[in-house]
Amino acid sequence: MLKTLLKQIGTFKTASILTPIFISLEVVMGVLIPYVTSWIIDEGIAQNDLPDVYKYGAIMLVLATMSMIFGILAGRFSAIASSGFARNLRDAMFRNIQTFSFSNIDKFSSSGLVTRMTTDVNNLQNAFQMLLRVSVRAPLNLIFSIFMCVFINTKMSLIFIIALVILGTALYLIISRTVKLFTQVFKKYDDLNNVVQENVSAIRVVKAFVREDYENKKFSKAARGLYKLFVKTESLMALNHPVMMIVVYGCIISLSWFGAKQIVGGDLTTGQLTSLFTYVMTILSALMMLSMIFVQLTMSAASGKRVAEVINEKADIVNPENPILTVSDGSIDFNNVKFTYNKTGAPPTPATLLAGQSLAAIIDCDYAVNDVNIHINSGETIGIIGGTGCGKSTLAMLISRMYDVTEGSIMVGGVDVRDYDLETLRNNVSMVLQKNVLFSGTVLDNLRWGKTNATLEECKHACKLACADEFIEEMPDGYNTIIEQGGANVSGGQKQRLCIARALLKSPKVLVLDDSTSACDTATDARISKALREYMPEVTKIIVAQRVHSVMHANRIIVMESGRITGFDTHENLLKTNDIYREIYTIQTQDSGDFDKPK
Repeated sequence: MLKTLLKQIGTFKTASILTPIFISLEVVMGVLIPYVTSWIIDEGIAQNDLPDVYKYGAIMLVLATMSMIFGILAGRFSAIASSGFARNLRDAMFRNIQTFSFSNIDKFSSSGLVTRMTTDVNNLQNAFQMLLRVSVRAPLNLIFSIFMCVFINTKMSLIFIIALVILGTALYLIISRTVKLFTQVFKKYDDLNNVVQENVSAIRVVKAFVREDYENKKFSKAARGLYKLFVKTESLMALNHPVMMIVVYGCIISLSWFGAKQIVGGDLTTGQLTSLFTYVMTILSALMMLSMIFVQLTMSAASGKRVAEVINEKADIVNPENPILTVSDGSIDFNNVKFTYNKTGAPPTPATLLAGQSLAAIIDCDYAVNDVNIHINSGETIGIIGGTGCGKSTLAMLISRMYDVTEGSIMVGGVDVRDYDLETLRNNVSMVLQKNVLFSGTVLDNLRWGKTNATLEECKHACKLACADEFIEEMPDGYNTIIEQGGANVSGGQKQRLCIARALLKSPKVLVLDDSTSACDTATDARISKALREYMPEVTKIIVAQRVHSVMHANRIIVMESGRITGFDTHENLLKTNDIYREIYTIQTQDSGDFDKPK
C-alpha cells in the first residue's frame, strides 16, 4: 500500500523534500529564541545593561524573522506537495477505473468509489501535509528542547523526562482505542453515501410512490450510525487535552518549586528558569502533536488501503501482446461457450446436495451462459428472447468482451475476440446497453460519443435511422439543445433512440441492441427495425428483447432458458418446433403479454 501511494508523489518530490528542510530551519531558529531570552534577563535586565538588552533583542528579532520566513516557505511547499499528491491520487484512481472491465466494476460500489475519490483522498492529503510539517516539527522541537534543557540545567531536565513518560503512556492508551474505531468510520461513510446517491438518482420514483418519509428514516439511520461512532471516537480523542494540561501544570508547579530553590542556592538564574518554562511547553506540545500525528496516520491508513485497492486493481480484460487491428466482417461464432459471474469456485452447500440435485446440475446452475454453439452470418439480424434472467444480456455482452468467457471461445470475423485490440473490437461491435446513459452537454455532444469528428449531416442520418430526428427537431435548440445530467429532460424512449443513434455513428460491423427499444411504442420499434434492415444490410444486428414483435422479423431467433439455447430458427419454424417460443408468442399476442408469469 505505502509503495503504491508514494509513487503518486510524482513531480512534487522537490516540494516534498524542501518542506522538511525549511521546517527544520524554522525549528532551529525557534528553539534558540528562549535561550536568547535568558541572556536578556540575566545579562541585560538583571545587570541594568541597556546595550545588552538591545543587542540580544536584535538577535531575537533576527531569529524570529528568519523563523517566520522559513515557516512561510515551508507552508507554501507543503501546500504544493500535499495538493499535488491528492491530485495525482485522484488521477491515478480515475484513469485505472477507465480500464476496468464490467467484472472489475462489480467489485466496487459506485458510492464506495465516490467516497474513495473524495473523503479518503482528503484524509490522505491532510495526513501527507501533516507528515511533511508536523512529523518533522514535533520530533525536532522535542529533541532540541530537551537538549537545551539538559544544557541549561541537568537536574531540572529530569522533570521533563518523568512528564514525558506519564504523558506518553496516557496518549498511547487513548490512541490504541481510537485506532479500531476509525477503521469503522469509513464503512459508515460508504453506507451514508450509498443512501444519498440512491435517493438522488431515484428521486422521481420516491416522489411517485410517496416514500419521502421512508427515505428520511433510512438516511437518518445511516447518519445516526455515523454520528454515534464519531461521538465515541471524538470523546476518546478529547481526553488528550485534559491529560496534557494535567502534565503541563504538574511540570510548571515542579519547575517553580525546585527552580526557586536552585535560584536561592545560586545553581540557576532567573533567565534560565524562564527559558525552562518555555521549553517545557514546547516539549509537551511536541508530544501532543506526535499523538495527533499517530491518530491522523491511523485514519489515513484505512483511507490509504481503500485508495490503493482501486489503484492496484488489475483490469481483467486487457489487450493481447500483438492485437489484431481490423475486423473483416460481422460473422459471429460461439464455440462451446460457458460463462459464470461467480469466479470463486465455491463448492455446493450441504443443503443443495441433500435436496437431491446432482453435482453436475448444481455446477450447471451456476453458469449464466452454458454450452452455446451457434454460427451467425455477417449481415444477419438475430433476435434473442427468453424469460427474465435467462442470460440474454450476458450472451450479448460477451461478444464485445464486456466480460470474458469462462470456457470456450467467441469469434467475430473469424478471429477470437480475445485476439483483437479492445478499441478495435468495441468500435466494430457497437453496443446499446439496457441502462441508457446520456451525459451533460448538447444533443450533438452525446451523439459524437459514437464518432468524435462526426459531421452534423452524419448525426442527422443516424438520428433518422433511430427515429430520433422527429423529437430533436421539436426541441428549442434542435441538435444544440442541452441534455441535463443523466438525460433528465428527455423521456425514456427518447433517451433510447439517442443511444441507438450514438451507436450507429460508429459504423460498426456488429450492432447489439440490448432491450434498447423497450421504452418505445410498438410502431416506433417497428420503424427502427425496418430502418436498420433496409439501410444497414451489411451490419450484423443482435436484438435482445422481451417482446416478440421486436424480434419476429429477424432472420433467425435465439430462444434462451436458464443460460441455454433451446431454439435457434426463424419465427415461423420456432412456432412449430419450440414450446417456449410458442408460449411466449401466445401469451404476448393473446393474453396479458407477461410471459414470465406462472401458468
